[in-house]
Amino acid sequence: MTAKILCVEDEADLRTDICEELVAAGYEVDEAGNGMRALELLLDGAYDLVLCDITMPKMSGIELLKKVRLELQLADLPFIFLTALAGRNDIIAGKEAGVDDYLTKPIDFDLMLITIAARLDQVARIKGASSRAAVSEPAGRMTLVGADEALNRIAAGVFLIDRERKVVFRNRRAGELLAEGEGISLSHEGMLRGEKPQHTQALRDIIELAIARDSKADRRATDTVPLSRASGRRPLFAVACPLGSKAGETGEAVVSLFVTDPEWRSSDAAEAVAQLYGLSPAETRLALALVRGLRIDEIAEEFGLSRNTVTYTLKNLFRKTETDRQADLISLFIANPVNLSEA
Repeated sequence: MTAKILCVEDEADLRTDICEELVAAGYEVDEAGNGMRALELLLDGAYDLVLCDITMPKMSGIELLKKVRLELQLADLPFIFLTALAGRNDIIAGKEAGVDDYLTKPIDFDLMLITIAARLDQVARIKGASSRAAVSEPAGRMTLVGADEALNRIAAGVFLIDRERKVVFRNRRAGELLAEGEGISLSHEGMLRGEKPQHTQALRDIIELAIARDSKADRRATDTVPLSRASGRRPLFAVACPLGSKAGETGEAVVSLFVTDPEWRSSDAAEAVAQLYGLSPAETRLALALVRGLRIDEIAEEFGLSRNTVTYTLKNLFRKTETDRQADLISLFIANPVNLSEA
């Protein structure tokens, strides 16, 4: 089958020359003039390799690569940078983002074609070995069918990890945490890491412990470890739990890692609780005002309502949420673990 390559280059003439060389060599080619357009194509289509400039408008090549590596279906996509920048810092930045190779400008087209062929051949050998090792789809992956939507509704980040310590599934909240780029990230190999070596080691330790417990049918969760954030925000917290599958195949989940953010916005929780209990907008606003610490008279003044109206709305809140104290109601809005939004 003909390999499909995406060429990302903001210089139109150079992009045309590259694409012509690739087509002449027998490849199917799509092109993009900036990183934003390239990301759209990558998320919508299927490609075997990406040739990408580093310095581009709207989104640089390194920014594009970082976003690509966050997508599980694209995590192993071969990525080659085309660049006039060959400094040590640029190379390090690219390697940290997960680039596979470099081609320097002006482009030597013979070298480009050889490099592409070698990279595609390497991928084919790896895929061939994987298909021989597992004839059928791993059972661990199959059990995710139908469960992914349920996991996407959990407000904690959920990562499912196999015996090779690689992430085989993450829910929506986990993807959001990775996209924030603080406290936790995913390596090119698909393994989780913290911002500092000691945090990466702490993650590895609890994952190793959970895998060991799984092999012994021990379902106990590990201790919780903090993952600091460079911005100074409160740390994330991670805990690993054995799944009890006693699985041995690569790609089959044996550990679930839960990551929580203590600064997750109460408004997010409020939206989830409002949907769960069928609250009206007025009732939701009242609950959020209580979370902010406002008293009944302060709420009445801020919203331009009578105290009796606020008190009546509060009674409706208690009835719908089956609570009878303001403290219980506030806790419900702050700590709700389920996110019902579709976005």
